[in-house]
Amino acid sequence: MSAKSDKEEAPAGERRLSGVGPWGVRADQTVFDNPWIQVIDYDVVRPDGSDGRYGVVRFKNRAVGVLPVGADGGIPLVGQHRFPHDEYSWELPEGGGPLGEDPLLAAKRELKEETGFSAANWLEFARFDISNSVTDEKAVCFLAWDLSAGAPAPDPTEQFSYDRVSFSTLHEMVLDGRIADSLTIVMTLKAAALAEAGRLPEAVAKLLGRR
Repeated sequence: MSAKSDKEEAPAGERRLSGVGPWGVRADQTVFDNPWIQVIDYDVVRPDGSDGRYGVVRFKNRAVGVLPVGADGGIPLVGQHRFPHDEYSWELPEGGGPLGEDPLLAAKRELKEETGFSAANWLEFARFDISNSVTDEKAVCFLAWDLSAGAPAPDPTEQFSYDRVSFSTLHEMVLDGRIADSLTIVMTLKAAALAEAGRLPEAVAKLLGRR
């Protein structure tokens, strides 16, 4: 549902800028680098002409999220402890893939790894910037249905709990704050809005209880 091309994205470490809109960029220095992110310190001229610095976290992966819908309308949720916030979080399946990889391939891999499910039908339905004031991280999200069960295969950093809820329960969890994860919130609210507007396949809208 997006015409935006992934070819516009350059790998982290190759984005060398002379200017960004009204900002001037004199120089940049990578101050931190690991397999997932770079932190770059920019020597800038602000839009008002004054000198300044701008720190940007540049991601080496693109975020992907999946809203999987079972034949009975059940939605699998994944629970895990999130290190940065030191909090437990219930989420839809999500993860990341290299910038040069087809987001759909990454989404299929994450769904399989986190839940064990694979899906016969996929629909991209959301693209958005996650935190565009200090990072360049972008997300691509998919609806998935006609699910087939399998065994999850989490990586060593992941320890999951699982639940299964109706879409109406998921929507209520988002609205009342039990879910704080941004990808899950965006996917849930956008799926609800598209269904109400008649812009989802009829079969999916019925599974979500929106038809």
